[in-house]
Amino acid sequence: MAMDAAVQRASALTSADRAFEKLRTQIVEGELAPGAPLAEVEQATRLGVSRTPVREAFARLIAAGLATERGPRSLVVSDIDAADVAALFDLRRALDEQAARLAAARASADPHTAAAFANLADRFRAVTPSTLADDDPQRHGYYALVAEFDAALDDALSRSPYLAAAIASTRVHLARVRRLARDDDARLAASAAEHGAIARAIADADGERAAAATRLHLHEALTSIHRHLPPGAGQNQETP
Repeated sequence: MAMDAAVQRASALTSADRAFEKLRTQIVEGELAPGAPLAEVEQATRLGVSRTPVREAFARLIAAGLATERGPRSLVVSDIDAADVAALFDLRRALDEQAARLAAARASADPHTAAAFANLADRFRAVTPSTLADDDPQRHGYYALVAEFDAALDDALSRSPYLAAAIASTRVHLARVRRLARDDDARLAASAAEHGAIARAIADADGERAAAATRLHLHEALTSIHRHLPPGAGQNQETP
């Protein structure tokens, strides 16, 4: 059933949708590095589509803050700037702490929500540097688990659509900077433990503990990201 849904979704996408999703994924995962040029003809050839959908995909990348115009008909992948990262985390603290509180409140009234977060807590607890070393180089298995946590949080926020939408709008940039630490398995294991603590507090319907665990996780994540920022990232350039 899941495969059928994926096939139906893929068939419903336009060439521009597919080009945008492919380029966005490659930027988020670092395959297209900050500052990498995005040439229309080259990308159309690489993606196997005409120039028109690539042009549409480029416009969407610019709107999403993932690409920057450096001059007439010159487009590059947006830089990652330390000041922008700090501003992103300022926003995430406000949004995510409240989301954790609301998810815990939902868990207190909904056994399904509580069970979902309890399961996630157990799975995060099982993440270690050793299990991460068995993952692929991009750590897709670990980030898929994080995506499940995000999806569970979205489900718990179904009665707070504006908060859920605000969180969703920041996730692509968070995923991009978060993947700077993908080669640091010790940090990813610590991050898994932090996610597990949040999930466990939500499952226990303890909103303030969930918010505190979220605050700690974001602090540790920001500290780690600053260590992994590329040289020159502290210089304020055109950024997402």
